[in-house]
Amino acid sequence: MSWPRQKQPRQPDKDFSPRGQLSGDSRPIGIFPNMLKQPKLILIDVDGTLVDSVPDLAFCVDAMMRELELPEHGEGKVREWVGNGVERLVRRALIGKLEGEPDDVLFRRAYPLFLDCYAHNTSARSTLYPGVREGLDQLRAREYVLGSVTNKAGQFTVPLLKDLGIYDDFAVVVAGDTLDKRKPDPEPLLYAAEQMGVSPANCLMVGDSVNDIKAARAAGFQVVCVPYGYNHGNDIREGNPDAVIDSLAHLDTLLQKAA
Repeated sequence: MSWPRQKQPRQPDKDFSPRGQLSGDSRPIGIFPNMLKQPKLILIDVDGTLVDSVPDLAFCVDAMMRELELPEHGEGKVREWVGNGVERLVRRALIGKLEGEPDDVLFRRAYPLFLDCYAHNTSARSTLYPGVREGLDQLRAREYVLGSVTNKAGQFTVPLLKDLGIYDDFAVVVAGDTLDKRKPDPEPLLYAAEQMGVSPANCLMVGDSVNDIKAARAAGFQVVCVPYGYNHGNDIREGNPDAVIDSLAHLDTLLQKAA
């Protein structure tokens, strides 16, 4: 099957509110009273934190559904299902809901179709969230060591980060298939810290979902979240991270106030 790679014009930067709706307010929000300490290593999630990848994922989900002669879902539904890797996304698309399992035969037909499409559309429509480039530049200027930990498979993670011009910002990238376990298990975070020679007590995780919070807590990391990502429609503040910032561009200011 040959999949079109329909490149679309990138949209201008927009501010996002906690529920992902457009907002004109770009001030930091939701800062919790937890006292942060200065980290040496900052690990950042990809999908929903650095990159809005749903447009490409939704394109491939719907292409897969058409090939299977099943109803398409559209970007809105797919946005609710992202966050646990593409295999889980495909399973959710086949049953049309967050929990449950599709027929095994149907899944074995569908999954290769999705992978083939996504290999040709990893970054065709995906964009950096507003403030990401600025935030990364600020953190590197202050000489924090930066890494990325994601549940996305490496065959998609590396091209996506490279295509969007941020791969070289990270000293370590741990993808969803780098190890046997993925977030919310703490192992990927601990692995990244070990690779950089930094103790968990001196590490910070930045993410958008409860999986990031659970992994950080289990690893002994501090955790800061953004409210605009993929948390299955739930307010990330309900997960009690150490802080919530509405843009990665505000992380530097937050850390300047840390002990």
